Parts: sequence; structure tokens; C-alpha cells
Amino acid sequence: MFKALYLQKDESGFSAEVRELPALEPGDGEVLVGVEYSTLNFKDGLAITNRSPVVRSFPMVPGIDGAGTVLASRHPDFKVGDRVLSTGANVGEVRWGCLAQQAVLPPEGMVKLPEGFSARHAMAVGTAGFTAALAVLALERHGLKPGSEVLVTGATGGVGSIALALLARAGHRVTALTGKPAEADYLRELGATEVQDRATLAAPGKPLQKELWDGVVDALGSHTLANALAQTKRHGTVAACGLAQGGDLPGTVMPFILRGVTLAGIDSVWAPRPLREAAWQRVFESLDTTLLDRITEELPLSQAPDGARALMEGKVRGRIVVRIEG
Repeated sequence: MFKALYLQKDESGFSAEVRELPALEPGDGEVLVGVEYSTLNFKDGLAITNRSPVVRSFPMVPGIDGAGTVLASRHPDFKVGDRVLSTGANVGEVRWGCLAQQAVLPPEGMVKLPEGFSARHAMAVGTAGFTAALAVLALERHGLKPGSEVLVTGATGGVGSIALALLARAGHRVTALTGKPAEADYLRELGATEVQDRATLAAPGKPLQKELWDGVVDALGSHTLANALAQTKRHGTVAACGLAQGGDLPGTVMPFILRGVTLAGIDSVWAPRPLREAAWQRVFESLDTTLLDRITEELPLSQAPDGARALMEGKVRGRIVVRIEG
């Protein structure tokens, strides 16, 4: 038996509680992992609070990310005893996830942990930080050079915090957009050179505005993304990786056809293996684990529902890691 956060939804309603479940076995091409740490991402918050149809079928064990040790493997790339992490690949949405002591995982979402990078630190990064790394790589593929002016929206969130740290480490001047002015010192500690109120971009704006940014990492969508595009310099790039403000894009084609701006979409769920490994390598090489500790709150599995509610209410700064008790 193993413990797991168990989501159930039927005619009697919705529930999220820790239960004991029968032990798992990997199928062909799958890997069984003893999970030590998971984390709470935006999707996890939606699933655990039942605010959006993220979960495709019930019952479900949520947790799109996990890190720990391989217990059994039926895939040649992973063997018993390997230290691994997993993100995306529809885990916690279509197939049971990692807010549990055991998880059967597809190899498409897995990479091996290097020496000196713990399961806890891997989950302090998680899908949010992996997404941030993918966004930074996308900006660089489109020509972003050290010393550029870069905007990061939703900067106190998981994606924003790690994108800010990675960009500052790469030598960029980073402006952090936030609705939490009290967190300005925290953002500057991560590397922000300027802190800007998110209200300045949250309302409808002109289709073309003053050119300010060589690159943008946007986790908000909606009017914020439209305004960021309108403020991006000629031949600059905006990496879109979230929809915290909304899934709409109420803008025009003007930035694209008059300034040659690129809108790069970031897919963290099914990123191909070479890109996945490159993004994690950037994380392993560039993120200071002491910085990760400063931006991370740890909760036991039993408190994951409380953490999910706090996340959805905008009360979380940085990252929540979930300790899976033995």
C-alpha cells in the first residue's frame, strides 16, 4: 500500500483527501518511481480545488511533477536506483500523478538528476521553473543577447521568479511586473533591476506603444500579453507561457507586421527530449540552490489541499514543494 492525495468526483460531489492505495506496477515502457518530493503548480491548484476541468477522468491522483528514486523500470533509459525527476506528459491529468509515495511515469517527461541536485531542489524548480527555462531558451534562439532589456510578468509566481533569476544570471536587465509591491525587495534579490506595477499593462492599450523590451517572458496572457507585444522592440521576442490573467489575446497584428515581433509559444507538457534536457541543464548549471531555498515553502502531503487553495488565491510567493512522507 502507498499514500496518495486522492481526488474523487461523482454525483455526491468532489473530494480531495489522502488515502492508502494498492501498490503499483509499471507497464511496458513505464517507470515506477518512489516519490520523495512533489510540488504545486497552477494546474495542480486547479485540479485540487476543482476550479477547472484539468483532470480528464476520476478518480485521480494529482501532481504533475515528482522527483525521487526508480523502484522498477521497463524502459531501457532508466534503471532501479536512478535518481530522477518528472514533469508534464499528462501526469496528474490523464494518468495518476506524483502527489503520492509511488507513481508510474512515462519516460517522455523524465530526466536524471545530476549529483548535488536534490529531489527537493528539483521540485523547487518543477514545471514552473522548467517552463521558465524553456522560455529563456526560446528568447535566446531568437537572438536575445546579454545586456538586453527583458520584461517578466507575474514575477512573484513560480514561472516568473525562476525566469527572473535565470535571465539576471545570463546578464540581462530585467524588469519585474507584479501586483505585489511589497515584494519589491524579494524581486530585486532575484535579480530585477526594476519593479513595475502590473496595473500598467493590465488594461486595454494601444496596438503599438513605445519600444521598451528586447524580450518578454509572459505568464499572464490577455491584455498584459497584448500590451507587452505592443511594447516589444523591433525584431524582439515574447515567450508566452501562461494565462493567469486570461486565455484571450485582445491585440492586433501590428507588432508582428510593422516591427517583426515574434510570439513564441512555450509547451512544457510535451517538450521533446533534446529540448527538455537542454532546459534542465540550464537549470542545473545556472540556479543557485541557496536561492531556491529562499523562494521555496515546504508542506507535507497532508497539507497539499491547503497549499493549493492558497496558490489559487494568490497568496503564494515563489514555489511550494510537497514532502511525501515515508
